Amino acid sequence: MKVKISFKHLQHTPALDERIREKSKKLEKYLGGKCLVKWTCYVKNQNHYADIELIGPTFEYHSSGWSDNLYKSLDKAIHKLEIQLSKKKEKMKNRMHKSKTKPVILDPENAWTDYDEDDYPVREGWDRAS
Repeated sequence: MKVKISFKHLQHTPALDERIREKSKKLEKYLGGKCLVKWTCYVKNQNHYADIELIGPTFEYHSSGWSDNLYKSLDKAIHKLEIQLSKKKEKMKNRMHKSKTKPVILDPENAWTDYDEDDYPVREGWDRAS
């Protein structure tokens, strides 16, 4: 996972940089590491903003948080992004489980009877011998 960090109207400190990288590692459990995380932190009207852009091969997510403290803004933004990713993960799980459903036999008496192939029409391009 690549992490890009940019600051506007803020000083870049190693502690802040480490905190952002620590927060970004929380996203690996959802994605497996094949993505780019762009962080943008800035101050506007005496509020601290943190924007996250998560870009992968088949998806793109965006989240932002703001507060009077930059660390709170980071927490809010990462929380919003985790909610989006957990919803995506649940949808994928549901799709996998839906495809493994067993067929329902509506008429159990006729389910195990033999059918004569001559009673059913042959589709074009299909050969009965195969």
